[in-house]
Amino acid sequence: MKRRDFFRQGTLATIATAVPASVQAGTKQARNIIFLVSDGMSTGTLNMADLYRQRREGHGTHWLGLYRENKARRALMDTASASSLVTDSAAASSSWGGGVRVPNGSLNVGANGEVYRPILQKFKAAGKSVGCVTTVPITHATPAGFCVNSKSRGSMEDIADQYLTLRFDVMMGGGTDVFSKETRKDKRDLFQAFRDKDFSVAVNRDEMLKLSFDKPILGVFHPDGLPYMLDREQDENLKKTIPTLAEMTKTALARLSRNPKGFVLQVEGGKVDWSAHANDIGGLLNEQLAFDDALKVALDFAEKDGNTLVIITTDHGNSNPGLCGGGNINVNFDRIQKFRHTNDWILNKITREDTPARITELFEAEQGIVLKPDEAKAILENYTHLDESGVYNARKLPFQKLAAMQVAHTSVGWAGKDHSADFVELAMVGPGSELLPPFVKNTDLHTFMLRATGVKNEG
Repeated sequence: MKRRDFFRQGTLATIATAVPASVQAGTKQARNIIFLVSDGMSTGTLNMADLYRQRREGHGTHWLGLYRENKARRALMDTASASSLVTDSAAASSSWGGGVRVPNGSLNVGANGEVYRPILQKFKAAGKSVGCVTTVPITHATPAGFCVNSKSRGSMEDIADQYLTLRFDVMMGGGTDVFSKETRKDKRDLFQAFRDKDFSVAVNRDEMLKLSFDKPILGVFHPDGLPYMLDREQDENLKKTIPTLAEMTKTALARLSRNPKGFVLQVEGGKVDWSAHANDIGGLLNEQLAFDDALKVALDFAEKDGNTLVIITTDHGNSNPGLCGGGNINVNFDRIQKFRHTNDWILNKITREDTPARITELFEAEQGIVLKPDEAKAILENYTHLDESGVYNARKLPFQKLAAMQVAHTSVGWAGKDHSADFVELAMVGPGSELLPPFVKNTDLHTFMLRATGVKNEG
């Protein structure tokens, strides 16, 4: 036996023997799985979102509510990839999707070209309906890791082409640039190609809410990732045209639950990760709460259905934010409730023609923060040499510089601006959850899901 296979089988055996055989024998099989991923969620993000919701709304998050009420099985998960202790989202999702650790940047393709069949393909072959919803492009790493094989997560036009061939039942999120003939490199109208294959296609919230459920669904609602929730709430047009993650989840469940053989749905709060990269506390907390609202939709469905396993986790930490000691912590943290816009929204409004005084006015109006004159001047200096390259911060805007200034006003500090190697939270509710041991590798979830639903691990 190969060393890799020995350890892989050994870990999976740990899951199978984590509880007595008598308990395993009495375990109810899940017909459905809802797999929820708050992408890039450090433990501090989970904690602060709960505190934020308590102080703003008088109750905690639905996720932490499961812990308080002892309704969930809970574990820690090791998130490493084949190439690094610190994974990226492609390798992380592939660990769940293909059941094998692959190098960062790859989607279910090993370092030597090995191809591992993604889990939604396995569930679809078993007769279940399958789908993904996300707040970032639907061709992005986390949904793609459940769906396709690709040597590069960046090959999003090809990933979209694969979605058409694979014919999944629901795919919704951002990324119209990947489907539109005006922005695709090959000028192919992929929206029309999906319609020609008898998909229901929605490109705004109103169309999504009016969808017929007798066809597969493609919903793509923004050129890139969806707007941040904090910014959406200040814009009536965005509220009318861009669905929330909770609304997409509810729509997906309405479509997928029509199948008597069951379904598997992945739900991703992808912009939790993006806001963590940017050290954007207003964006981060509101994106985590938007994810928590989607979790509530999933939990309500599962409680009523009785046959659904709900899995709640993240793929890795990011930037490790936390509420730090010092004076005025409560006042500072509560100040975030008054934010009207994210740092991302404000920094993209600034131009090199602005003045320090104008920048000070902008932050005071949108966040209630009064920057010092030298701080406003330091922000403006970045706009004399903008760089349009990059992935998460294409214009090289001064996110980290601004976040360092905001610590005195919010009491929230950051350990960095990138993914971390933390062991992360994993929770389960529903049939099969009682088999979860207290510590797992990310790859273990692949076989766990198949076993929980009684689907053979073939291919």
